[in-house]
This record gives sequence, C-alpha cells and structure tokens, in this order.
Amino acid sequence: MIHHPSFKVEPWCLRATGLDLGIIAQVESVFALSNGHIGWRGNLDEGEPHGLPGSYLNGVHELRTLPYAETGYGYPESDQTVINVTNGKLIRLLVDDEPFDLTYGRVDAHERCLDFRDGVLHRSTDWVSPADRGVRVSSIRLVSLVQRSIAAIRYEVQALDRPVRVVVQSELVANEELPAPDADPRAGPTNTAPLVGEEHAAKGTRAGLVHSTQRSRLYLAAVMDHIVDGPDSTQVESESFPDLGRVTVTTDLQPGQRLRIDKFVAYGWSATRSLPAVRDQVDAAVAGARRTGWDALCAEQREYLDEFWSRADILLEGDPEIQQALRFSLFHLLQAGARAEGRAIPAKGLTGPGYNGHSFWDTESYVLPVLTQVVPDAAAHALRWRHATLPMATARSAQLGLAGAAFPWRTIHGEECSSYWPAGTAAFHINADIADAVLRYIDTTGDHGFERDIGVELLAETARLWASLGHHDADGRFRIDGVTGPDEYSAVADNNVYTNVMAQQNLRAAADAAARHPDMARALGLHEEETAYWRDAAETMYIPYDKALGVHPQAEGFTDHQVWDFAGTPADGYPLLLNYPYFDLYRKQVVKQADLVLALYRRTDAFTADQKVRDFDYYERLTVRDSSLSACTQAVIAAEVGHLSLAYDYLAEAALMDLDDLEHNTRDGLHIAALAGSWIAVIAGLAGMRDQNRALTFAPRLPETVTRLAFTLHWQGRRLAIDITAQAATYTLREGDPLHITHHDHTLVVTTDHPITQPITDSPPPTPTPTQPPGRAPTRRRA
Repeated sequence: MIHHPSFKVEPWCLRATGLDLGIIAQVESVFALSNGHIGWRGNLDEGEPHGLPGSYLNGVHELRTLPYAETGYGYPESDQTVINVTNGKLIRLLVDDEPFDLTYGRVDAHERCLDFRDGVLHRSTDWVSPADRGVRVSSIRLVSLVQRSIAAIRYEVQALDRPVRVVVQSELVANEELPAPDADPRAGPTNTAPLVGEEHAAKGTRAGLVHSTQRSRLYLAAVMDHIVDGPDSTQVESESFPDLGRVTVTTDLQPGQRLRIDKFVAYGWSATRSLPAVRDQVDAAVAGARRTGWDALCAEQREYLDEFWSRADILLEGDPEIQQALRFSLFHLLQAGARAEGRAIPAKGLTGPGYNGHSFWDTESYVLPVLTQVVPDAAAHALRWRHATLPMATARSAQLGLAGAAFPWRTIHGEECSSYWPAGTAAFHINADIADAVLRYIDTTGDHGFERDIGVELLAETARLWASLGHHDADGRFRIDGVTGPDEYSAVADNNVYTNVMAQQNLRAAADAAARHPDMARALGLHEEETAYWRDAAETMYIPYDKALGVHPQAEGFTDHQVWDFAGTPADGYPLLLNYPYFDLYRKQVVKQADLVLALYRRTDAFTADQKVRDFDYYERLTVRDSSLSACTQAVIAAEVGHLSLAYDYLAEAALMDLDDLEHNTRDGLHIAALAGSWIAVIAGLAGMRDQNRALTFAPRLPETVTRLAFTLHWQGRRLAIDITAQAATYTLREGDPLHITHHDHTLVVTTDHPITQPITDSPPPTPTPTQPPGRAPTRRRA
C-alpha cells in the first residue's frame, strides 16, 4: 500500500489522499487506533463504505465448542474468539436529506493522516451532494493513552458555497452486520449478534448501552456524551434501543458556518463485577473525559507520546520509506500494549479479528523485548498477566501428566484454544519463551521486586515442565522428545535445537533465581535436590549436530529428510500451508519460519561464529518465510555473519509487512510481532546489540543504503545513546552510573563525562551470499 499513489512518505505520519475501495480493509487496519484496552479500526466516521467494521475491548470474547471429527484425551474443548463490541465511532451526516456517502455524490478531496506524535487520526473531505450542496467534513479521532477507558472524536461540518440543512446522527451500535467469514484459516470466525441487550438509556447529549455475552458471561457497557457548538438554531435529541443509542443534532448552516461536535465515548467490561458496577464505571469515565475536554485530552496524548518517543525513536538516514515504517511500527506496538493492563497482547493487537484475537508466543519472543526497552511498564503488565494465568497452566500440565506449568499456545483468557495438537500443545517452547522474556525484563530494568514476586515462580514452574517432559537417555544426555519448534512445517520432532537451548537457559535461570530468593523457593516447595536436577539437565542437554554436513539439524534427524521440491512449487503455491497437506510438509526439509536461525540469535552464546555462518547458509536455502515472524530474525543473523545487504532486505520486509500487505492478510489486522521485528532487525541486526547474561554488547555495521543510525537504550537505570555511521559508533551515557559495554569484542566503560567513539573496522571474513528457495528471496532494497 505504501507504493499506492494515495500514500505519501513522511517521517512522522502516515497520510493517504483519495479513497481506493480496493484496499479499504487494509487501510482500516493501518489507520487503527488503540491503547491496548480499546481498539477502533480505521473505519470511516459514517461507517460506510467499509471493509471490516471493528471495535474491540481487550479480553472481551465469546466461547464456542471446538469441533473434532474424533475426540482425544487432552484435546481443548472450548475456543475463545474476539468479538466486535459496541461501535462508538459512528457519526452519520445528512446534507439537505442526502446521506453523506463517498460512493454517492462527488468527492473533490479526501485525506486521512495518522499522526505518530499527536496520536490521532485526522480526516478531511470536500463533498458535493447530488443536489449540488457542498460541505467540508473534518474529524479528529483519538483513543486515549492516558484515560484508559476513553475514546473521542471531534467532528466538524462546514457549509461551502450554499446554505445547507445538516443532520448529524452520533451513534452507539451493537451487533453490527459483519462480512462473510474468510476461507483463510488465519482469519477468525464471524460471531453473529454476540451481544445480548441488558440496559439502554438516552437523555440530552448522552446515550448508553449495556450488554452481556451468552457463553463467556461478560458484562460490557459503552456510553457517549457530546459537546455541541453550532448556530443558535441547533437542536439536540436523543433516543435509545437495545442495540442502538443515538444523539441527533440538527441545524442550518450558512456558507462558511460550522457545526462542531466533540464526542466522548467510554467503555468498560468485567467478568466478575455486577452490571450496575460496570455501567456506573463508564458513566463516571465519560463524565471525567467531558470535564477534561477535547483540547486537554489532545494535550495529554501529546505529552504521553513525547515521553514515549524520547525513549523509543530510531533515526535512520538514507531511506525515508524505512524511516517512516519504523515509526509506524513503534507507534502501533505502543498502541497494542500501552494500557493492556491485566490482559494479553493479541497477535493482531486490537486492529482486527485475525487469529481469533488470540495471544501466542509472539508476545514474549518479539513484542516484549521491544516493550521492555520503550515501555517497560507494559512489558511488566504482560508478564504479570502470564503469572495470573498460572493456575490454568498448571492444571493443563497436570492434565498432560506433566509437572509445572504448560502455557497455552493460543489463548485470550488463559486456557489452551488450539485444536490442532502438532502446531499447538506440542509447541512447548512457549514456556522457555516466557522465561526468556522474564530474564530480559529483569536484566534490562533491574526490577528486583518483580523478580521476587513474579519472576521466580514463572521461572520455577516453566523449569518443572522441562524436567518432567525430558529425560536422560542411556548415554546420559537430557532429551526433549516429541515437540514442535517455532517452524510449524516440522511438527512433533525429537530434540528441536531451539527448544533444547532455550529450555537449557530456562533451567539454569530457574535454579539461579531460587538460590537468590530462598524464601520464595521455600514457598514454592523447591528443594536443593530439585534445583540440582535442573542444573544437571541443563548441563547434559542434548544439542544435535550433523557432523557430515557441519550444521545443526533443526531437530534430530531433520537433515536426513528429503528436501522439498522448491523448483516444482509454483509461485501461487505459497503459502504452502494453504496449498499442501501438513503431513507432506512435516516429512520434508522445508522451513516456514526461522527456527534454528532463531536459536542462533536468542542463544548467541551457545554457538560458535563458524557454526552461525554454516547454519545460516544451510537454512537460507530451505526457508520460505510463510510467516511474518521470520524476516527480522534472518536480518539479525545475516548482519552478524556479514551479509549486510541481505540483512537490510529482510529488515525492509519486516518493516513493510503491513504497509505493503506482504502476507496478503493485513485486512484482518496488523502483524504486531512483525512490526516489533523491525526494531529487532535494526537494533539487534544493524547495531548488533545483544543483551544476554546480564551484559550489553554491540557489533554495529551499516549497509550502504543507511548513512546514519541513532537510537537510545535503557539498561539497569542508565540511558545510553548510540549514534552509528559507516565509519564509527559513538556511545553517550545520558544518565546513570558508569556502564560497561562491549564494542566489537572491545570492552568499554561509558560515563556521563564524555562520549566514546569507536571505529567500525571488524567484519566477518567474506563468504558467498546464501541463496533462498526459487522465488522466495526478499525484495532487493534500494533507497
């Protein structure tokens, strides 16, 4: 889409001029607003035309029975599906009885702009009705990052060259009609009329609706209030029905006159509180927002974002398109997690219903490493949510005959929702991914209270899972058999390398944490014998290696499999999961997404430099990137082993995943982990940053396209600015105690006294550029 003539490349916003109905659903996703609690897709104010209406509350879902042709012990019984809640975005307009509709009449100008610094969506339209009455309609939409329950719209109508009579209908609508479900399995099912009306009311400028869900037994409420500024003739009426609340504003405008309406919408829901409590909560929230007023809401939003960008911004010179994409990615990443307090971060955020609204391992492996740096409170809340679901995870583990906790592959509330065992329950590596996120958060923030209260238990219960899932073989090696790694084209394999090295880290870290917090260890029933077994399992962990090929097999025996017939696979055969049976994929050497290569990054200390070179080359030839999660990881290792141009190609793929709709499903919502991956590809890839084992190291190298890269990192209470050119890197400690870092294997001590500049001279020995499967190479990036 970024190459569509409607879109402009600008450093601090995403702007579209014109309206192309062929990409309307994708545009609704990229223009979505959220704060992690409320999500509004970027639908037009008047609601139509639309691709996919969408208003979401994080955690609000409905249940459905999972269908099985044959049942089996341990199969999850119920699915959780995100639902479209009450739509508070709608503002319909009639001009002399003609509906304002962009497919009707004449559109002389239309523009929308998502402003990354102000955190608002601007919209402006010049429209002439079939009766030749012209108006200028403008709106500014906001989902507050400060007042968690509030979204708001400023809506203005101006008469142009003739007097007009205008009627504005501001609405709350529940149980909207949705498009037919998509055949793509990555899209979520459609819930028809999921909300049951409980209460409705309207008075003056205010209207509200209260609903419940039938099976998940949730109460949710939405209420709206307005401030109306118009000519003296302006009249206001309100009415309500079970699924509709409406405030109608009527006036006459002379040429040049305006009608302005500030609309404040509050949302709330609960699984435990009473209906009156939820209703009163939103009544209070909207009263507070109305008192704050539109201008102050916008000022709060800008102040919040000023602080965010002071921590998060990445300056990349030499490629304006990627610069814009990086800020787009960071803005949406913030929106996904900023106020998700007590809830999961879904794979699509709150931008669409894709993947049923579920949270996966994406959160811990891709999103939290970034949030830990730029919004650490949001990362802590996400991990506290995982901790809150421990009772469900331990119950699931017991059902499987295992100890500790077995966290779900996909979920909203905390229970396992994946009905396909090989790509769900068998992907036990999510336990180690959660442990890895815990360690990264503690190492980065130095939050020792979090380690004691949350971290120790999460590390211990995930370690207990590995100790019971694995076993020592006759040679004394600790094996973890029958699991699925990150690559979903290889399932239920023995000794997946990624799983084993991440479990190894998990076991060691859990034993160390128990030793640092003996009181918590006692409370958890941990004894020295158990933690000693964890250390022994970690020490003897089996890491398969193919000596004949000189590479690590993705899992034991993987390199013995037949190689997929890439030459015989047509271009329209991708993604393979939509065109070939899984059983065929499982028994061939073909990789959906970085798996072994992800291990090279996440456990950089477990592999030699030479092994990384050979492993990366081998798996490049097999990886088809049918997942949005792959490109950023391939960018990181490509940069580390010296293939900078290839690394930049992969960075661009991650950064433009949704702006270019590369997976052809942006219509269902944004790929939040891929957007986080653009940060990873820049910071861990081009800047070569690693934050493992309580150390901070850098190995920066820039591709020819990039002339300068500058960003800020936060580490144990310090604020470190890094400024990289092709020739040198400058490290400036903005605040905090002296910091030991490593630059290309040279140890430095950075203080607030003065910056340290180091030359960039080291580079890996040149090796042939690896090849990808036919037709699956990333697009070559040129500025």
